[in-house]
Amino acid sequence: MSKLIDARTSQNASYANSIAIVNLVINTPQLVGQIGLITEGVGAKPRVLLNGTLAVQLPLLPLLTTVTITIVRGTLPTDPLVYSAAQNLDLSILGPQIFTVAAADYLPPITPQLTYSMFVSSSLLGTIRVGPESFNGTLVSD
Repeated sequence: MSKLIDARTSQNASYANSIAIVNLVINTPQLVGQIGLITEGVGAKPRVLLNGTLAVQLPLLPLLTTVTITIVRGTLPTDPLVYSAAQNLDLSILGPQIFTVAAADYLPPITPQLTYSMFVSSSLLGTIRVGPESFNGTLVSD
């Protein structure tokens, strides 16, 4: 039976349309959430369960836009990749489009704290992060 070691949440925006962060640089990751999980008491077969959600809106001039979400073990976009997904925004939806991700890091290297970061990037200038934005992680082991 697995036991809970730690669980954390990074809540950047709790509600729909509660922020307006414009993408000013093409394909440059923007930090959405970051958590640090304490590993004290971890046993065999540690694994980290990660999930997140964010909402993005097309720019005023809707063109084909790809949104990429990445989760890394660390604090920088160049740190070890845990999860990545890319999706084209639907051009027929003028309002927010919600992305939800679920990822896992099986047998991560155990240090006193495991840090995870979720980033989003866009292939088009003017894409707007509008909220909600949430990033959660849970560390369990046998």
